[in-house]
Amino acid sequence: MSRSVRIYIGLAVLIALSVLFLLGVVHTAAGASGPSLRRAAEGHRLAQAWCQTCHAVDPGMSGFFDLAPSFQAVADRNGTTALSLKVFWRTSHHDMPNLVIAPDQADALSEYILSLQHR
Repeated sequence: MSRSVRIYIGLAVLIALSVLFLLGVVHTAAGASGPSLRRAAEGHRLAQAWCQTCHAVDPGMSGFFDLAPSFQAVADRNGTTALSLKVFWRTSHHDMPNLVIAPDQADALSEYILSLQHR
């Protein structure tokens, strides 16, 4: 087998492996976003049901929500992370009703708020 044929075969194998690797990365990223998007949608639904009387839960909402921060403002604060929101849901606040939020509901609300972050 000539040297040029071996080079072409080597390049073909390298290209095939690169394509397989990229397909695996794209498939993994798409699979991870599906549940995350569903959880954020559930968090949005919960926020509309529980929080909208005091907070602007959708970006760009305005009106009588001046006393409580908008979810967009919460999302854009430095230090807003999944962990900080988890701690927030577990802590009572004197300006808020004392809601009992199940862990999966807290995760969904957090996922929605984090989805609002400007990246």
